[in-house]
Amino acid sequence: MANLPIAHGGHHVLSKEPAVIDNFRRMKVLIAPDKFKGSLTASNAAKAMARGVRRAVATAQIDECPIADGGEGTVDALISATQGERIQTYVSQPHPPFRRTVMATWGVLGGGMNVVVIEMAAASGLVLVPAAERDPTKTSTYGTGELILAAAERGAKKIIVGIGGSATNDGGCGAAQALGVRFVTHAGSAITLPITGGMLCDIAGIDTSQVARCIREMEIIVACDVRNPLTGLDGASAIYGSQKGATPDQVVALDRGLTHLAMLWRKELGKEVEAMPGAGAAGGLGGGLVAFLGARLQSGAELILTAVHFRERVRGCDLCLTGEGTLDEQSFSGKACTAVAQAAQEADVRTIALVGSMNITADQARHAGLSEVYVIGKGLTVEQSMRRAPELVEQAAYHVTMQWLSTSRR
Repeated sequence: MANLPIAHGGHHVLSKEPAVIDNFRRMKVLIAPDKFKGSLTASNAAKAMARGVRRAVATAQIDECPIADGGEGTVDALISATQGERIQTYVSQPHPPFRRTVMATWGVLGGGMNVVVIEMAAASGLVLVPAAERDPTKTSTYGTGELILAAAERGAKKIIVGIGGSATNDGGCGAAQALGVRFVTHAGSAITLPITGGMLCDIAGIDTSQVARCIREMEIIVACDVRNPLTGLDGASAIYGSQKGATPDQVVALDRGLTHLAMLWRKELGKEVEAMPGAGAAGGLGGGLVAFLGARLQSGAELILTAVHFRERVRGCDLCLTGEGTLDEQSFSGKACTAVAQAAQEADVRTIALVGSMNITADQARHAGLSEVYVIGKGLTVEQSMRRAPELVEQAAYHVTMQWLSTSRR
């Protein structure tokens, strides 16, 4: 099969045509999408793609392998891969008034190894803050710390923290407070309210002596989906602040706060974290978990691919399908689609991505390992595409499978 061009799908109506290539051969397809944010979970996207493939080849051997990269869907992917247990815990919401709570789902992985997985997005995510109230100077990761504490109290020996999709820019200080870290002001008084992104320059001292032994001894793996440093032009505030509701002046102030915090980490904790790739993930939570708790940063997508045994499952496949809502420049920094494509390429298996929108060139997509990108819902509004996402993804999977078969027979 030759390299395919970038394709744009129209808004097709699903027809009831029979499977056309029933006996072509026992085609083997691995389906490994991430979520289509706001419209499809990774699991539902995989099911829609599988339906489309089966419309083209009823006898196809299909392996559904929903994935994630540290953002929403990380808990589901790891729990499904290990036959683990889902748990729900009430935690503080990420925006004032912090006394209100949200129900956060987390999980214990199967296998009896006392390994827990949480998503900070479930406790401190942007989706939890009404659009009109989004302001990272006023949000806190305190609820994420409460989830880590719940895991420790359950006896977890290792915790995987997915940190995509945050509403915060507090350097993980709120989470640290929930775990027993004490912060003091320049006047020497303790800071008792959950620390927010706008409060970082008020901090003059950090005391970690009251962190419980069970937390200090727990292995913490941070699943990152970006490689941004903590501060500067590529840092947490400059790159992601506006997405969380920050004005240009607030972005500058937030970056100043994180710079101040990094200085305190060096002075008070002896930790040099500021330039570390991934330290700026989730408004500095990545760096904060390293500085406060000795966590280790890891590519979220790679962690998931390993957990679901992706490389073993893709070996011998004829085709791999992946997908997500948007394919853009950020997709090259450890996001799920490109991680899937590169791992499949190692096994000499071609990967086609089905996406809601694409903001990169065809050459960039191929360089990332994708032989084709199919943009669904061309001619539809974003709202229409999201509403019809299951239908459009199914139709796209049918189309690219038929195209693959046609090209393969030449």
